[in-house]
Amino acid sequence: MAPAADGKVTGLLAATFTPFTAQGEVNLSVIGPYVDYLKEKQGVKGIFVNGTTGESMSLSVAERKVLAEEWCLKAKGKMDSTIVHVGCMSLKDSQDLARHAAEIGADGIAVISPSFFKPKSAHALRRFLQEVALAAPNLPFYYYTIPAFTGVNVPVRDVIEDIEKLIPTFRGVKFSGSDLLDFGQCVSYSQPHWSVLYGVDEQLLAALAMGANGAVGSTYNYMGCYVNQLISAFETGDLVTARTIQFKIQELVGYAIKLGFDIGVNKQLMMEVSGLPLGPPRLPVMPCPPNHSKLIIQKYHSIFD
Repeated sequence: MAPAADGKVTGLLAATFTPFTAQGEVNLSVIGPYVDYLKEKQGVKGIFVNGTTGESMSLSVAERKVLAEEWCLKAKGKMDSTIVHVGCMSLKDSQDLARHAAEIGADGIAVISPSFFKPKSAHALRRFLQEVALAAPNLPFYYYTIPAFTGVNVPVRDVIEDIEKLIPTFRGVKFSGSDLLDFGQCVSYSQPHWSVLYGVDEQLLAALAMGANGAVGSTYNYMGCYVNQLISAFETGDLVTARTIQFKIQELVGYAIKLGFDIGVNKQLMMEVSGLPLGPPRLPVMPCPPNHSKLIIQKYHSIFD
């Protein structure tokens, strides 16, 4: 799916991995082939960069800038949407990254809640988001919630109440949580020009049924072609096919969880499927053990081949 004429984001966005060299340095040379792979092999036309999957909180601000610039450059004319995540523990760093994203031509910015000094209320969180948005006053702005990582459980519905009075550029939510009550209330409150994007890949069908406009996820890097089929089946009312694909995704993710489904395992699976040299994750995340790598790729092929 492509964005609507008004720029509203729909369909699948891959939450991209950050390519590293074997020595753990950012490897920009992989990004061009990575974008081509997503478009040509997976049918994915949007990317969400420097997020959780991209190990953003393990990157320096300087690294995040060069990565964002390269993603935007290589995605130009190939991707419909390039959203750059600019959330940091520091408000000043988030503002710096937001200004930079505007300078390099990003299609939007997303911001996660700080998670060391956590906002204790929707008001505190909204103020933080507002100050970041002010640094890039012309860019579409998305709030990114992922409570399993941040430990911030402020209801998103409370955060988005009259949000455009504070952030006129607000355009939606990346909702990476399993609370479908909160998610449904966000969809119900959503304005026509907003995008409510779901971020728990193994539960996408439920979110689509509740009105999700699209999805952002790590597994769409290597399962995007199948998820596009799921979305198409759902849109045509073929729930049997949509469920069949969702259950296959759940089977793979459930198996991976038993092996310890972290960034290291996920990144290794992407490398095995795509052939792209993405390198190891950055410490403290550990690389996928070789025996786990072999098992999970065998499982992938047994499900999808």
